[in-house]
Amino acid sequence: MIKASNISKRRSSALKEGSAEYLAKRAELLAIAANQFKTKGYRSAKLAEIGLKAGLDRATVYYYFGSKEELFRECLRSGVEANIKQCVRIFEESSRTASERLKDIMEQLMRAYSDNFPNMYVYIQEDMEKIASEKSVWAHEIMGQTRLFEQIVIKLIAEAMENGELRSDIPVMLAANAVFGMLNWTHRWYNPEDHYSAGDVSEAFSRIFFDGMTRPNPEPSALSRRRKTS
Repeated sequence: MIKASNISKRRSSALKEGSAEYLAKRAELLAIAANQFKTKGYRSAKLAEIGLKAGLDRATVYYYFGSKEELFRECLRSGVEANIKQCVRIFEESSRTASERLKDIMEQLMRAYSDNFPNMYVYIQEDMEKIASEKSVWAHEIMGQTRLFEQIVIKLIAEAMENGELRSDIPVMLAANAVFGMLNWTHRWYNPEDHYSAGDVSEAFSRIFFDGMTRPNPEPSALSRRRKTS
């Protein structure tokens, strides 16, 4: 049996060499793992089964990835990082209205879900803080990116309310959770190969949200009255 340290050295060497065959097999394992994580969940997915679907035994899988957590991390890394980078770019376009930027961010997230299907949905399904050790640098980084995305949406909604673009009788967090709920719940039903494109979904969600949040409101809502009297 090959020692773990030798496997690690061989894996590092193969990654540095970056042969087409080696990288292709890594990509195949990532695709298989993403589907296994999505259908079975992180805890129930087995390295042996992932390897079997790729024509490898479990020991050989370690030549490509050091652990199931590493497979999971690589499934998410590129999609999550690219998405938050684009969202930050949109957020910083201060010459545009908050509503315009929020609409684009909703579209960006659905596009990321589609372009990185099913990898990014694996992230939504799992409790990241329970999967990775609390001491894991990667776990802290990805949770930080999640919180950054949430803060971007919350700030844009608050700005839009303050500027009169959106009605202000709905609490900011309730409005933000409506956006998060619509977009994140797509992990239960969306597939880019089905009838609706990512653009179709984001456009429909934008209409639902903005039509509801910008309609005339001559009378304060019950929520607004409750906040004023509490």
